[in-house]
Amino acid sequence: MSSSLVTTLEAVVTHGLVRAFGARPVLDGIDLTVAPGTRLGLIGENGTGKSTLLRLLAGVDRPDAGSVRVPADLVYLPQEPAADATSVGRMLDDALRPLHDAVGRLEELAARMAAGSDVGAEYDAVLAWAVAHDAWDADRRAEVTAATLGVADLDRSRPVGTLSGGQRTRLALAAALVRRPAALLLDEPTNHLDDQALDLLERSLVDLPGVVVAASHDRTFLDRVATELYDLDAGVLGTDGRGGRRFGGSFGEYLAAQADSRRRWEETFAAQQEEIAALRDRTRVDLRSVAAGRGPTDNDKFITKFKGAGVERARARRVHDAERRLEVAEREALPKPPAPLRFEAPPTDAGATVSVRGLRVPGRLRLERLDVGTGEKLLVTGPNGAGKSTLLDVLAGELRDGVEGSVQVRARRVALVRQDPTFARPDLSARETFAAAVGAEVAGAVPLGSLGLLHPRDHGTAVGALSVGQRRRLSLAVAVAVRPDLLLLDEPTNHLSLRLGGEIEAAVAAAAATVVVTSHDRWLRSRWSGPTLDLTVRGSV
Repeated sequence: MSSSLVTTLEAVVTHGLVRAFGARPVLDGIDLTVAPGTRLGLIGENGTGKSTLLRLLAGVDRPDAGSVRVPADLVYLPQEPAADATSVGRMLDDALRPLHDAVGRLEELAARMAAGSDVGAEYDAVLAWAVAHDAWDADRRAEVTAATLGVADLDRSRPVGTLSGGQRTRLALAAALVRRPAALLLDEPTNHLDDQALDLLERSLVDLPGVVVAASHDRTFLDRVATELYDLDAGVLGTDGRGGRRFGGSFGEYLAAQADSRRRWEETFAAQQEEIAALRDRTRVDLRSVAAGRGPTDNDKFITKFKGAGVERARARRVHDAERRLEVAEREALPKPPAPLRFEAPPTDAGATVSVRGLRVPGRLRLERLDVGTGEKLLVTGPNGAGKSTLLDVLAGELRDGVEGSVQVRARRVALVRQDPTFARPDLSARETFAAAVGAEVAGAVPLGSLGLLHPRDHGTAVGALSVGQRRRLSLAVAVAVRPDLLLLDEPTNHLSLRLGGEIEAAVAAAAATVVVTSHDRWLRSRWSGPTLDLTVRGSV
């Protein structure tokens, strides 16, 4: 009997998990229990250890300390599945084989039971496994899943290593969803998926009886799938106001809890600073303020000297006590809450407008009409290849060759934040690149460090060595500092943390500038209240 067919659903458990890379600790003492039926969303800033934790759970990396216990029936999907020599057909067949084996084994056991063999316990165990894995519907499910994820028409003999990264991801995801393992670990599973595929993914995960642990920046995915969240960067007060990282509830509920946590942080910080200021005043108290009205009342020099010495001792005790309390208060004080992202109003009242008529960029974009007034916010949607990024390049004046039609942009200063920013001098540091982009005067008035978008340790790093997310943060910092009256944002929430993505949305809504945003982000799109241009239908607004 195959042991894989009688594996019961088990929890994923870690205790005291520690992992560092060189001198930089990434995970420090992670205690985690994820029971069957739980779908845990891993969230946090880039670099806080989400992918590292998944790799440790999957056994492809080893912790420096601590332990990991996971079900044997486990599937791990990294962001970029490995390119190997396995064929497309073999990969899909391997996913179906345990399900076919379960059905075949049940038929064999049923025949033996009918002949009088005592195999009832094994039959019950295999039946439970087959039911949990929906084994009888496996072939139909495989066809639907492969078709929806866009891998059904791939040549079955083609080596997986010859597929594109997106194709490998969708193929691996299809195999995992068909397989229905006891534990499924997913790293950014919504990458490379369209809306139909996302809907299939989310419905499939909700239907799984085992453990799901998924790291994701997709807020709609988290809201629809996750039963709990684990925030690896929960802030000084945590998700519960007491430093905890785990939150039981939907992503929407988590956002409300985080807003409450932020308010508590701000209120606690203000109260602590008020106490620290009062204690500093106490340390500067003089003899008169400590012993007012206690000066000598006669000419007795001895009494005067005695009283003066007592007052001095009292003053010294009080000052020492205040200094001690001040030291404790300063040591235990919370850090100042970081200021949320804001797009400052442009230094002119003229505003920016956009007018497009009969725009053609052969092979890339066709748009009959577009008008965006001063201070308006426009969301541009459409599938990949519809011309969203091309439109922003045209409006920014960075694409002129081959452009036909009328494009009139009236703006004092335009800022474009691309999906994958590149810089002319990859050898320059982030700080030098920022100063070159905004000018010495602006860099002096609004230093890169004051914006809180790029970690201080990255300011001296050559921009060519920064990740996509770090380069996006740098490009966003430039856009904030120059105070544009026309702001162009291309997929602004890609490669950024959930917190920063939310701040960008709030900052766009409050901005005085004219803003054009392109986005696939379902969370952003579902909450957009302004006009929308859908390039799928080549419409106009």
